[in-house]
Amino acid sequence: MKGTAFKFGDNISTDHIAPGRLFHLRSNLPEFAKHVLEDADETFASRMKKGDFVVAGHNFGLGSSREHAPQIIKIAGVGAVLAKSFARIFYRNAINIGLLAIECDTDGIDAGDELDLDIEKGYIKNLTKGTMIMINPLPPIMIKLLNDGGLVEHIKKNGDFKL
Repeated sequence: MKGTAFKFGDNISTDHIAPGRLFHLRSNLPEFAKHVLEDADETFASRMKKGDFVVAGHNFGLGSSREHAPQIIKIAGVGAVLAKSFARIFYRNAINIGLLAIECDTDGIDAGDELDLDIEKGYIKNLTKGTMIMINPLPPIMIKLLNDGGLVEHIKKNGDFKL
């Protein structure tokens, strides 16, 4: 998958991702997604294109356990979130709803870099800089869950949690 990098720092909270002042939109997730990451970069939602990447530092998604944060990232069309580390609950929620979240070294990625991610082979090519970042390839079950749209959709499709 290919897209442009949007760079954020460390400790991007679920309030940065899904602003609490707009929580009344939680019953209208497509509308809420128009405000994704607004408190970290007020222009992000209007500039990003389907398939682009959120790139961050440590502890992405800290804070509350609300599922709205990864959901609106996915609905907005983000291809993947690449971060040095994720808050545990955010990471689990992301996988459960089918949002690709990859832990990797993001120091070599700058805002605006064009990236090519291959989750099966385990690399991110920075097409702008001509560099490569190795990642741990995702296990086949994780790829299947993501392709099915997350855990709930996987179970609906397969009737059970099957490898």
